[in-house]
Amino acid sequence: MGKIAVVFPGQGSQKVGMGRELYETTSVGKELFDRADALLGFPISKLCFEGPDVDLNRTDNTQPAIFTVSLIAWTLLAERGIKPVAMAGHSLGEYSAMVASGVMSFEDGLRTVRRRGELMAQGEAAGAGGMVVVLGLTSEAVTELCRDASDAGVVEVANYNSPEQTVISGELPALERAITLAKERGAKRALKLNVSAAFHSSLMKPVAHEMAEVLAAVSMDAPRLPVVANVTADFVRTPEEIRDALVRQVAGSVRWTDSIRRLAEEGIEATVEAGPGKVLTGLTPRIVPGMTGMDTAEALLISW
Repeated sequence: MGKIAVVFPGQGSQKVGMGRELYETTSVGKELFDRADALLGFPISKLCFEGPDVDLNRTDNTQPAIFTVSLIAWTLLAERGIKPVAMAGHSLGEYSAMVASGVMSFEDGLRTVRRRGELMAQGEAAGAGGMVVVLGLTSEAVTELCRDASDAGVVEVANYNSPEQTVISGELPALERAITLAKERGAKRALKLNVSAAFHSSLMKPVAHEMAEVLAAVSMDAPRLPVVANVTADFVRTPEEIRDALVRQVAGSVRWTDSIRRLAEEGIEATVEAGPGKVLTGLTPRIVPGMTGMDTAEALLISW
């Protein structure tokens, strides 16, 4: 199959029931869920398996839940013999990639994403803005409409997900203006996302400052596998570069399109998504035609 990269999903991939089969049928699934429950002080496993949706979808719960399921998936893939040459993760998924590549321990990663979720949830509770996905316009066109809508407030590109899927983030009046402009300029859709904070925008700078303190206390090693960072769409290779990238990521754009293209430049022919869902799996061939995307279930069927 050629060179493989493993990619890890972010928020939006969660669903009630995720990880239950892995818990019931694999030793690593039970072990990592048990470790997560003990460290967090509440049963994140039960929340993943049974919900309810309203609690699983709380940012402070979603992040450690997806992180735990993603690391179980990665461990199973590694046991199956997959040998990726690089990794990347979308937003929250970047922390999963850092643990999988040996930068930090599972426990340190879990504590960090729980704290990240708590800090971001505080922004949601304050109702400090929102996010909108724009489909059918180029990223350049979306950047331009953000500029044109900025007279109504802060509005910036949050996620460059694929050549025709871009997420914008900002203050509500500016988002409303951007939605109107997007439709006028031929977007297929411009839809508000179910979040009440402007993630990956300059409005999150206070959270970024707090995350800098959190990350400064985390022990890190150089990655055993190279990891492409969201904010640079390039490889980070030292703990200093990694801390900087993770801090900047909070208020910076997720450059996923360029990240997948960077992997392609290294000769990588396929991505395997380690975690719940298949959001990133669908994006891969849209970004690089001819590159294959596989989800965890598909990848576990292969003898690597």
